[in-house]
Amino acid sequence: MTGTTEHHAPHPHIGGRTAALRALTAWRGAAPGAPRVVVLTGSSGSGRSRLLTAFLMLCEPEYRKRLPLDEMDPSTVPPDLPAPAVPAPEGLTAAQVLWLLADHYELNATSVEGVYAELAALDEPVTVVVPDVDRAGPVRTAGEPARLVREVLSPLAATETVRLLAEVPRPLAAELAEVLPSGTVQIIDLDEPEWADPEGLLRHAQAALSPEFGAPELPFTVDPASRLALGAAIGRRAGTSPLVVQLAVNCILMAPEGFDPADERFLPTSVGEALDLHARRLGTDSQTLRLLLAPLALAEADGLPIQLWARLASAVAGQDMSQAIAGGMLLAAPFVQPEEQDVEQEADAAEDEQADGGRTLLRLLHPAISDEIRAGLPNVAAAQGQIAMALLEAVPEQDWGKADPYVRDNIAGHTLEAGLLPQLLTDPGLFVHADPVPLRAAIEAVPTEELGAPARTYLRTAPLLTRTQASPMLRAALLETAFVEDGLPEYAEAIHQRLGLELPWQTLWSLSLPGVSAVTVGSLPRPDGSAAPVAVMVVPAGTPGARPVGAPGEESGSAVLVHGLVQPDHLGAIDPEQILRPSEEERAAAPLVLSRGADYLRVWDRADQAVVAALISDTPFTAADLSPDGTLLLATERGAKALRIRATGAGIAS
Repeated sequence: MTGTTEHHAPHPHIGGRTAALRALTAWRGAAPGAPRVVVLTGSSGSGRSRLLTAFLMLCEPEYRKRLPLDEMDPSTVPPDLPAPAVPAPEGLTAAQVLWLLADHYELNATSVEGVYAELAALDEPVTVVVPDVDRAGPVRTAGEPARLVREVLSPLAATETVRLLAEVPRPLAAELAEVLPSGTVQIIDLDEPEWADPEGLLRHAQAALSPEFGAPELPFTVDPASRLALGAAIGRRAGTSPLVVQLAVNCILMAPEGFDPADERFLPTSVGEALDLHARRLGTDSQTLRLLLAPLALAEADGLPIQLWARLASAVAGQDMSQAIAGGMLLAAPFVQPEEQDVEQEADAAEDEQADGGRTLLRLLHPAISDEIRAGLPNVAAAQGQIAMALLEAVPEQDWGKADPYVRDNIAGHTLEAGLLPQLLTDPGLFVHADPVPLRAAIEAVPTEELGAPARTYLRTAPLLTRTQASPMLRAALLETAFVEDGLPEYAEAIHQRLGLELPWQTLWSLSLPGVSAVTVGSLPRPDGSAAPVAVMVVPAGTPGARPVGAPGEESGSAVLVHGLVQPDHLGAIDPEQILRPSEEERAAAPLVLSRGADYLRVWDRADQAVVAALISDTPFTAADLSPDGTLLLATERGAKALRIRATGAGIAS
């Protein structure tokens, strides 16, 4: 029997998995003949995450001190080495996982290629463990696990100085292994007989049934013989799935009335059967239970706020499910995991939730339950469409600033799977208030040709939004400028007029004008004695509307373009000698002061030295000037623009 402990104490966390632990230990110790790459896989619910967690306990020097190593099989205990790098990918993009690894090894690389080159050049081989690949990505259906395997794990596995252990879903495990030379990789599939652990399942069931570990005192839990017999039956019926064992025990202990431990008909052999048998034993139909759980199976992020559950279940079912939920907690409880969320972690949580001091999120106990529920839906895209409509209806006054954080931050994920995301991407309020990490990931999963102009502007700006971890105010500022740059002034105006945000500036105009090397503010005298504020820009020779620099007949690589500073007007080939620049006295008396770094600009209040506006850009700044009345003229590699700076506030623009 592969799971036997041979008179040694089993691992206290998992109570078995001896064969798999031996293989992982040989990999960790680089034993003769051990592969350089190990791929741990199995069906969802096979216990691969639990096994990897147990193994990492043995690899962590401080944690292993708390384990009974002397009592365990020496072949299952890895050597005492420095802890491996463990870049956990849950909720992260493939690129983020790679840079976590680069940070761990303190690499100086500035490109993806540079990371792999520097890893290969390290003096010592590096050991990397990547768990939970199936949970990668901020949006469920954006395909991040496959991207992580193809763009990060495959190159890592191909780097000969890297010893890699990755926990990967079965289809992606085969894809990762097939690109590596024979003998380089070992696949440990926990559903295969070679790695099965029936003894471990039995111990799992017995421990879960024991009052010593929190089970209620019932005839079949307090009596050791009855507990042993029931545990053996549960383990036997569960096959190779620890999850099915857990669900079987949950269902029995949460509703023990009428349960006959001698009747194996109510012991499940699969996740789906666990759902069906539990519903039948509680006198209801399985479809009702599955409809109750459907919103949780379709949920994004860390879980669904409990107050949205009935609304979304009703949307999926096409009928009012509030009564079923009110009376069905015992029905759903074995499959659901509640979590209390501290609203201090959610800065934009609704005021009523803040008053309560927290909120409850619900999620399914395991992704395999989600897979089972989703597989039983007639049309997942249609169900997601119904959920998306219900979430839209839950936005108070269609004001995204007042929306529940879950609605605001995750509606994009629901509409993505429904095939409706492009239609959603027309509201600047959503762009400003939604968490840019999941919103960006969802938009990037849509073919570019299907996106409208506002969504393309958002996508172009999103790296700045995520890089700065910008607040809604700062996101609004970045987007206001970007919309003007991209010829969408109506969206910039909507940010000013509809969102109720006092931005620290207004973008007056933007020119797509590469090659601007210098800018100056000034004024152009008019015949009536007044003066028009103007922007003077040094541009490449040949720029339409620009006047060449130098005397007639002289060749020069530059020209001067004069543009209205406040109004977006081209003023033609004005003689630069006509332009009046602000005097030093005027600049010294101005209330605002400009400072500039390599990739930022700051505008200060001269009186109190407070930052009025801080500007960053995804392309380098090439020039900037500030008029005495507070109009900022700046140029980047992309072009030039003018911003009217407000006297108070702070923010970022690109």
